[in-house]
Amino acid sequence: MALSGFDIDLPRWDQSTFMGRLKHFANITDWRTALLPDSRLDEAKALVESCRAGSVPPGTTEEQLHYAKKLYDSAFHPDTGDRMNLIGRMSFQVPGGMAITGGMLQFYRTVPAVVFWQWVNQSFNALVNYTNRNAASPITPNQIGVAYLTATSTALATAVGLNFYTKRAPPLVARWVPFAAVASANCVNIPMMRQQELLNGIAVTDENGNKLGHSKKAAVKGITQVVISRITMAAPGMNLTLPLPFFQLHGLHLVSLRGQCTIRLLQQGLMNTRTPPALIIVHSGRASEHFLNEPISILGS
Repeated sequence: MALSGFDIDLPRWDQSTFMGRLKHFANITDWRTALLPDSRLDEAKALVESCRAGSVPPGTTEEQLHYAKKLYDSAFHPDTGDRMNLIGRMSFQVPGGMAITGGMLQFYRTVPAVVFWQWVNQSFNALVNYTNRNAASPITPNQIGVAYLTATSTALATAVGLNFYTKRAPPLVARWVPFAAVASANCVNIPMMRQQELLNGIAVTDENGNKLGHSKKAAVKGITQVVISRITMAAPGMNLTLPLPFFQLHGLHLVSLRGQCTIRLLQQGLMNTRTPPALIIVHSGRASEHFLNEPISILGS
């Protein structure tokens, strides 16, 4: 098959269909790409750039081009083309989110545990937000620090306050405390981290990618979608997994902390593998792809 006219930037699957969008975003968020060495990612970038320049190496197959684009999208910033740090990539959301969410749900009964895991979670979120920031709207170190401290303080205040409030509540009610803290922090962290977009607007383009100007309304819409997505992605893993008292009620007494943590991690791994692509497919077209990576370019003003 001749590949000289191959457009590597076109989605592999039809984005007008449900299954096409599901396959596309499941492909981009594949956690296995986070395990690859930088040298393999750089090779993929070189192949993508060669294809864009119209110079496909002899013997290259279409499948190899699709795989190279998958690695490129998973590891390189869509605006700058720079390789993103491992923890901030969307492909790292499964292993990273699995461990952190499992820790928040397992260790939520004492104040020191709540403080530690909420701090870990907000540090992780801050790094993800910084990694996927809009390169056209730079943010200063001071603004990053204020956003981080504000979100962490919000999460800690919510978690510790609700932890005291639910001391005498049933265990199933207390399990909602980590999710409430995460949701409240996301409502603060993301807008603060992307405040320049709210103040100056984001680039608006036509269907051909031509820049039309900047729109604050588009920035509000995009950032609102990101906040909702983050909360929604956390909801299944933090609220729908079976609580450990369920197993105890059915005679499966897990006396070992290792056994409890293993079940918790397996539950979170299953949820985190399925949730991100399933959530993102409710949006279609180009806006959806930027919605995933957070630097958003909304069509229209």
